[in-house]
Amino acid sequence: MAERKHIHLSGICGTAMASLAGLLREKGCRVTGSDAAAYPPMSDLLREMGVPVAQPYAEANLDAKPGQPGPDLVVIGNALSRGNPEVERLLDSQSTVKRIPFTSMAAVLHEEFLAGRETLVVAGTHGKTTTTSMLAWIYQTASHENPALEPSFLIGGVAENFGTSYQLRPTHTFLLEGDEYDTAFFDKGPKFLHYFPDGLILTSVEFDHADIYADLEAVKLAFKRLVNLIPRAGVIVAYDGSSNVTECVSHALCRVERYGFTEGADWRIENLRHEDGKSLWEVHHAGALWAELEMLVAGEHNVLNATAAAALAANHGVPVAAIKAALASFRSVKRRLEVRAVIDGVTIIDDFAHHPTAIRETLRALRQVYPAANGTTGRLWAVLEPRSNTLRRNVFQRELVDSLALADRVILDAVYQQQRIPEGERLHPEQVIAALNAQGTPAELCADVAAIVDSLNRQLQPGDVVAILSNGGFDGIYEKLPACLAQRSALIPGALART
Repeated sequence: MAERKHIHLSGICGTAMASLAGLLREKGCRVTGSDAAAYPPMSDLLREMGVPVAQPYAEANLDAKPGQPGPDLVVIGNALSRGNPEVERLLDSQSTVKRIPFTSMAAVLHEEFLAGRETLVVAGTHGKTTTTSMLAWIYQTASHENPALEPSFLIGGVAENFGTSYQLRPTHTFLLEGDEYDTAFFDKGPKFLHYFPDGLILTSVEFDHADIYADLEAVKLAFKRLVNLIPRAGVIVAYDGSSNVTECVSHALCRVERYGFTEGADWRIENLRHEDGKSLWEVHHAGALWAELEMLVAGEHNVLNATAAAALAANHGVPVAAIKAALASFRSVKRRLEVRAVIDGVTIIDDFAHHPTAIRETLRALRQVYPAANGTTGRLWAVLEPRSNTLRRNVFQRELVDSLALADRVILDAVYQQQRIPEGERLHPEQVIAALNAQGTPAELCADVAAIVDSLNRQLQPGDVVAILSNGGFDGIYEKLPACLAQRSALIPGALART
């Protein structure tokens, strides 16, 4: 990429795009970007990298500046579509002398970073970010004894062990989160079809991304196409508790190893328990105890994620001692069960919830971590912004009710940009609230974040745990709620409600 001095990323604040910005800088490119809005953690990461982010989108963002030529290449994020001023400027330029080349994030990754490397991809409807972070930390830990194992990686979130979402090294292995979402407005196939993995973890296959997939069959077809890219010498590590996963790997031409709880699993989890804030379990492989593992991250789903990462790493020669040490010191991912504040005995959790299954597993994990939040000594609150393209639709409305019912109290925000969803497909939050109240879970619908913060401020009591669930910025609630509680506590110490 020596001839491309200036790369501009349109949609740079997406998790993968911000990570790509870091990789491009590591390779010596000058990187700029633009977006409609920036919010943590990626806005923080870009600021630390010194990457300028123009807001909002504008044709002028692609112009040359005094002493700075315009971009040699523009990478278009998949959130951008026709009508976006930067997209229109690029298309208009294609028939002019000053043509501006453009491409997608996935294409740049394949062309500039994956060629000639061993590529290991983590895919699935759920658990991709955490599992990729676990795999990267396993390789990083193993590199202390064998420097050749130090990985390059791109993760769709900030891995707390690294403090970043990307790393570029001259070594052979590149670890990558494989996203099933579409690639760009001009490439509607999933991103992961650009990566051509040598090894694959498949965590789960469910209907998701209702804006681009018509139904579950369409989702399964995408994953079957990914499986079809694995070379004969490769390996797939696939969850054994899903018939959808089984179907997707059934015609693989490479070795397939299953992980999970069933008797026939190649990597079988046994004796799972949660003690003193730790998850502890055994992994049996080839009919014998392979390892006793532990980590500080809670939840059965995370034990599955860790077992998958361990199995793929072991298949590629990583010693079991390094795997054990890595998982024991693994520190999770930003916005995955992340504690944002503890004020007067109230714990505020940030979790990147995007699907009813993810909400269910988050609430189940919080019950394990905070057993005192049992409805008596404390309460588990679920505060949800229906923001993802799946949650904004009614396709999983019944499942959403069932997942939220695992909390003791529920607050639902208005549906994010509801007007963009066809009327017949829209989630009906008032029906979700009515169903929860009818089955005994107190729930309320609030018009905005100000109303949510006010309601919580009046009701929270010591011992409560508040899970804030959103895959976006949620209008700053992660800062506004702690600030409100802290202000009240400063004025009247211990003043949180006890009703």
